[in-house]
Amino acid sequence: MKKLILLFDIDGTLIRTGGAGQLAIESVVAGKSGIGGHGIRLAGRTDRGIFGDFLDHYGVGDTDENYDAHKQPFLETLATCLTECDGHVLPRVVETLECVANQPTIGLGLITGNMRAAAKQKLVAYGLDRFFFQDRPDGVGGFGDRHRDRDDVARDALAEAREYLLPAVDPEHVWIIGDTPNDVKCARAIGAKVVAVATGSYSLEELAATDADHVIESLDHAAEWWAGLADEYGIATPTSG
Repeated sequence: MKKLILLFDIDGTLIRTGGAGQLAIESVVAGKSGIGGHGIRLAGRTDRGIFGDFLDHYGVGDTDENYDAHKQPFLETLATCLTECDGHVLPRVVETLECVANQPTIGLGLITGNMRAAAKQKLVAYGLDRFFFQDRPDGVGGFGDRHRDRDDVARDALAEAREYLLPAVDPEHVWIIGDTPNDVKCARAIGAKVVAVATGSYSLEELAATDADHVIESLDHAAEWWAGLADEYGIATPTSG
């Protein structure tokens, strides 16, 4: 029986944090008085790249030393911001993860621009860590601790999937589920397939302009994609029971 890997993005795909990550970065780099007005875009990027822009914008300097010095304060501040900001789990995420998490022919992992520790904090805050961190405390996937380019995050995700989930899995059996054009781009960088979900900051029309294999409004509208996976892999899906 064929097996597949599902790699989920976090922000805008699984959850919306109400801006907790941005607030934490701004608070640590610029202080409360410096929040806003910077024009730095976060969606689809990595924490390392985002931090670099903030460090430069506020005159701190984008160096590895400055980045490392701000990481722990950021994580501590993020924990507070996650409790203060008004976020939520996105539609049909829990049902989807509950359906696929324990199927022996599916490997479940992450592909995110978040630092690994920040990814875990966010998923713990919204009760989704049980799907990704139960078997391996560090999780499996690609994270944004060091890479500025999301394509490199995807390469890490594929490498970890092969190490911890399915040895020598072919990229054609890897699906990335994300909400930005960069998720589509990084999937292509490793030869994976991709579902673009319009639950983040990009519209359905903007995502349709990419070369994603499927573009859907939310995981509530994924029946066609799941039907294809059920036919190819013989799996149970959120729509097939």
